Amino acid sequence: MANSSICILPQLKTTGGPSSFQSKLKAGLAARGIEAHHDISREDIRALLITGATRDLGALLEARRRGIRIVQRLDGMNWLHKQRATGLRHFLRSERMNLQLALIRRWFADVIVYQSTFTQDWWNRVYGKLNKTSTVIHNGVDLATFNLSDSGSIPKGFIRILVVEGSFKGGHERDLLNAVEFANRLSEYLDKKVGLAVAGNVPDNLRDRISTGDSATVNWLGIVPHEQIPELDRSAHLLFPAEINAACPNSVVEALACGLPVVGYATGSISELVGEDGGAVVPYGSDYWRLKAPQTEGLVKAAAAVLDDLLQYRTSARKRAERLFSLDLMVDQYQKILLGD
Repeated sequence: MANSSICILPQLKTTGGPSSFQSKLKAGLAARGIEAHHDISREDIRALLITGATRDLGALLEARRRGIRIVQRLDGMNWLHKQRATGLRHFLRSERMNLQLALIRRWFADVIVYQSTFTQDWWNRVYGKLNKTSTVIHNGVDLATFNLSDSGSIPKGFIRILVVEGSFKGGHERDLLNAVEFANRLSEYLDKKVGLAVAGNVPDNLRDRISTGDSATVNWLGIVPHEQIPELDRSAHLLFPAEINAACPNSVVEALACGLPVVGYATGSISELVGEDGGAVVPYGSDYWRLKAPQTEGLVKAAAAVLDDLLQYRTSARKRAERLFSLDLMVDQYQKILLGD
């Protein structure tokens, strides 16, 4: 491993999940004495990790010419633009990114890392199964930062449901409507006050569509800095993972690490992340690929059961995160795939 490094492309500088992943992986590898950077011209590169839809095919060709191992980390693919009118620019960008990822997957990648089994099955179904080495590595969480600390006390006068998403733009309206409907129906079922706390970028016109006179109240938190998420997780009774067909949402593994049970619909990777000890996952009850409204009765009853045994679920959620989603485990798995160590 001496005098060798890992190149990660493209270099991401946003505040979203992929950028956060790059930062966490670089720090974790550095702690193991492995340098990760974004300079494909360096002579000491042992492996190239592609974490997004890079347009720099020249870098991929250069890596191929030099015999550098190419590993592709694959998220889910864009699909909402085919179900909702999100604008021509968004449609074309979504299609371009899907094609770029598919091109890298088929012609350049030596190894493919899928963020979840759901993601692996999705790519295999749409673009065909490839005769290449592949594996599933879930996102990891810093268990020291996301923990069961007493800070962020749970309210006693009402039930707080938390939703943490980056944005509800670009066709994600159904996600938010599902969250509000769940909160309203849970309030009616329990005959208790329920507050829905929504962290994320919500367009004003979507907020205006949300009824203000229904059973639950909605608290619009806006975009919450990541360093405040642990305390926010510890201040809720339940996390509702709103995004339909999410590949491997950080919000879920972070909630589990904070002992926050997750209650949601069985779309995307939610079932494999939550399992039976991290909360409750129920069938959607309608065609979520076409963004139909779900059947809420099963979700409401499952949530009520979790709330009845909340302390046990909080404990088991934390244990699940410790067992499956530690940041050290994620870095170890990537180190093995990238360097064969």
